[in-house]
Amino acid sequence: MRDSESMIEGRNAVIEAFRAGRTIDRLFVIENERSGPVNTIIREAKKASVPVKFVKKQRLDQLSETGSHQGVIAYVSQISYADVDEILAAAANKGKPPFIILLDGIEDPHNLGAIIRTADAVGADGVVITKNRSADVTSTVAKASAGAVNHVLVAKVTNLTDTIERLKKEGMWFVCAAADGDDMYDLNLSGAIGLVIGNEGHGVSRLVREHCDMAASIPMEGKISSLNASVATGVLSYEIRRQRSFDE
Repeated sequence: MRDSESMIEGRNAVIEAFRAGRTIDRLFVIENERSGPVNTIIREAKKASVPVKFVKKQRLDQLSETGSHQGVIAYVSQISYADVDEILAAAANKGKPPFIILLDGIEDPHNLGAIIRTADAVGADGVVITKNRSADVTSTVAKASAGAVNHVLVAKVTNLTDTIERLKKEGMWFVCAAADGDDMYDLNLSGAIGLVIGNEGHGVSRLVREHCDMAASIPMEGKISSLNASVATGVLSYEIRRQRSFDE
């Protein structure tokens, strides 16, 4: 792999990369594989004049970083991180108050990918990750996102609390996920809002929580006291989406 390239694996992820207009340099497909999604990928590659190399499954297994390539691997130009201003501009272009998901130390690439997928589904304007103690956007993240990384702006910042304080000056409020927070149904989560999700093991850090305006808990009726970070993001994001819909 060249320094300027990253790998995308999996049929949905590769299809979404084509649909998003990503620059795909090379495409590897298992020889004699002609399922519907693979045929779609090959057609898109021909339209974009992307070279397609048909190889044996063992070759793709060697290339794969995820171990789950589904018969297709593409090499694309590196994903460029956005900046926070671009995310705010995206919200302004929609004519809606911003909704941003901020991640305080999400380290599992599968969680990051699932959160980016959720961000796309709920119409969030972007996702903010930190430069330290955080998974980067890799081929594993791209696959876990089902290609949503091609549609969701992802910004990487040095200091999350500084970013929160800066966005407060833009009129945003912030709610973090916390098991000891207020019931999410009792909170006003409409308007310009940032949802902060903490590390898989330790949750939101003390300092970041101190900079949030609210802490939200998800009602739990079973014997397990917490949810996976990406699942919690989905539950809280859809409650935010529900409440924001009343403003439209």
